[in-house]
Amino acid sequence: MNPEHLQTLWEEVRDVSLGSNSAIDRLHTPPTPLHFLRHYLSQNKPFILSSTATTTATTSLWSSTPYLLHTLSASTVSLHLTPTGRADSLTPHPTLPTSLCFASPHVTRLPFSEAIDLITTTQTNDTFVAYAQQQNDCFRGEYSPLSGDIDEDVPWATEAIGGPPEAVNLWIGNHLSETSFHKDHYENLYAVVTGEKHFLLLPPTDVHRMYVRDYPAAHYNYSKETGEFKLEIENPPRNVPWCSVNPYPLPENKEEEMSKFPLYFNGPKPFEVTVKAGEILYLPSMWFHYVRQTPDSRGLTIAVNYWYDMQFDIKYAYFNFLQSLPPPQHQTSHDFLTNGNASDGDEKHKKESVLTRP
Repeated sequence: MNPEHLQTLWEEVRDVSLGSNSAIDRLHTPPTPLHFLRHYLSQNKPFILSSTATTTATTSLWSSTPYLLHTLSASTVSLHLTPTGRADSLTPHPTLPTSLCFASPHVTRLPFSEAIDLITTTQTNDTFVAYAQQQNDCFRGEYSPLSGDIDEDVPWATEAIGGPPEAVNLWIGNHLSETSFHKDHYENLYAVVTGEKHFLLLPPTDVHRMYVRDYPAAHYNYSKETGEFKLEIENPPRNVPWCSVNPYPLPENKEEEMSKFPLYFNGPKPFEVTVKAGEILYLPSMWFHYVRQTPDSRGLTIAVNYWYDMQFDIKYAYFNFLQSLPPPQHQTSHDFLTNGNASDGDEKHKKESVLTRP
């Protein structure tokens, strides 16, 4: 593939979908279903909705840990444990140190009171990082006692898309909880309740910049007795296609990472978006995203997201065609590509791997 053709595509997508200011739209009132459909859903274009009545009401309740403990006093929830806070991400292979594998977290079931304690005490615990990030509709399952606190859907999105959300998920993490680059085949309405979420966003047309490759699937096993993790390759073995790029390499590794992934580091900057408490991010289907978070005064970041089924239409066919093309073989020019756009179930639902996580 001619690198210049890709360069043109990256620039045109930004111009067409994000406009001349190359910034994510910010709305101060909820869009009508028709406005959302015409200007965002059909254009696969993200936006932030400023504080809404639903999330504001929830924030006042969920900012109280005693309220959560009381409401979920009889609930058992899934807690994900990793050594570093980077669940579902690439890590050195357990037996081949020069290679990488895709590592899933250790998942344990325990009372909510114990889970919230482990999440908030992570900063004084150097053994593991705990993150409540169970998916597959966990809010309407494990956290159903909280269901009366928020709307069961996002009404203007439900009407525009033509159906209710397929899943509603709750996320409770801390400052170490992090999500590596990935994409989802869902229209995602992501509501931050407490704390802040920091997203790096790239449109689907930037797929070659993600260096998606197959990695052996592995999972962590945590021993409570020894306080140690063991990383094991899955048996029978399987491969997971995953984004290879770490946008925040350690200083001592940065030069090497830039050399290995020039299309990412020399190309247009990702869009940097901070979603504050009470705000909602519309994250369109198939957009690549990397997520960090800043907790509230308790050390918690809480969010709810609504996953709506995407339309498997001509855009999906275009993306699959683009993804099938071989990546360019020549390093692209930093001067030519860099711009200032950044501010500072069934087979069709299969994503890069399992349902994944902001």
